[in-house]
Amino acid sequence: MVDALLARGDEVLVLDDLSSGKRENVAEGARLEVVDIREPLDFDGAEACFHLAAQADVRVAVERPDHDAAVNVLGTIRVLEAARRTGTQIVFASTGGAIYGECDGPVSEDAERRPLSPYGVSKLAGEEYLAAYNRLYGTRHVSLRYGNVYGPRQDPHGEAGVVAIFLGALARGETPRIFGDGAQTRDYVYAGDVARATLAAVGRGAVFNVGTGIETSVLELYELCRRAAGSDTEPELAPARLGELDRSVLDSSRAGQELGWRPEVGLEDGLRLTWDSLAK
Repeated sequence: MVDALLARGDEVLVLDDLSSGKRENVAEGARLEVVDIREPLDFDGAEACFHLAAQADVRVAVERPDHDAAVNVLGTIRVLEAARRTGTQIVFASTGGAIYGECDGPVSEDAERRPLSPYGVSKLAGEEYLAAYNRLYGTRHVSLRYGNVYGPRQDPHGEAGVVAIFLGALARGETPRIFGDGAQTRDYVYAGDVARATLAAVGRGAVFNVGTGIETSVLELYELCRRAAGSDTEPELAPARLGELDRSVLDSSRAGQELGWRPEVGLEDGLRLTWDSLAK
């Protein structure tokens, strides 16, 4: 997002508590302030706020739901209040799979929301707060329900997505671990495509899915990761984890119709770009 904003000539301020982010990931030309979103915020002069800050680890949410809610619900209220004082528009990074729960095919934005984890509940609460502020104050904040986002610079530790975990392990010569039988599916969408959708959504005042509409099992993903890395390492199987979905895939046709957005980077190409970034 920062790269995309700088590329079009915007002035960019990054707010991050660095609990998982790294200073070196902030591109030259952007300014960094170390801030926790649970504290009062100041958006003076900002036209748009891309609210990407979150407690994003499903395992942590299950173990510490109070902490998850403090960051994802109360933190989002802090962001909304800061934006209200300055007239700043918010684009909120929500989640598809964790909000919809189990899917029987690509789900649209109007599908029933049945989160299985406290993380999904806290993200859905954030969306509802944005919608309430839109009704109350006439704002046009927007929520984006991302699929499983992956790409260069994703940390293979902590709250990391499975792509970063697999490629990170292969880069270190370790054996990646697959939880469950590996048949569970996700909708993997490249970070650069997500950034384009996020920029296109400014001020739309709605909810949009951001995914590819393509299901890929964890076993299929691992084979593609192994191909990108040129590895013959077999994965290790481990018991399934509480709160994990079996199937998740998004219908993003609304984003195509209203934002003019479609994913451009296929999974195989995106994995190759991600692997190449690890080798640098």
